[in-house]
Amino acid sequence: MHRDGLARATTKQIARAAGYSEATLYKHFEDKTELFLAVLHERLPSLAGLLAAEPDGSLRDNLVAIAARTLAFYHDSYPIGASLFSEPRLLAAHRAELERRGAGPHKPVDGLTGYLRDQQRAGRIRADADCAAAARLLIGGCLQHAFLDTFAQREYDPAQAQQRAAALVDTLLAGLR
Repeated sequence: MHRDGLARATTKQIARAAGYSEATLYKHFEDKTELFLAVLHERLPSLAGLLAAEPDGSLRDNLVAIAARTLAFYHDSYPIGASLFSEPRLLAAHRAELERRGAGPHKPVDGLTGYLRDQQRAGRIRADADCAAAARLLIGGCLQHAFLDTFAQREYDPAQAQQRAAALVDTLLAGLR
């Protein structure tokens, strides 16, 4: 599913890659949609892990770490997640499952907005700064990098991700301070 996307991956290919028969696959999953949702929830990091900040870390260091993890998250999830949009039934099932779990694509922005507001209250960010807009800019910049890398079929490069994270954060902080 990661290599070919959900729409092109067959249950026979998925079962073979996992070392099982297609019949065994159907003993555990009702259909490809259920299997896909299980893979997404198992393979993708938790929001808490993505947005973790060191209590003693500087604002910049914490944001760079968050951005670097977000870049890795989107790089890993973009190819398979983009498949959701090719099948309306799958997208609807995924959206319903996320709602049932109290999750969704807005959660990283919400979590980062909360962190930035805490930093604002501590005086590390300008009092008039729009923390929600800043969170959307940082998370959106990470998503854009993942899209471009996926489009160009570039492999994930941790050193490049770290540089990108620092550049995004430094630009963002120039406006927040």
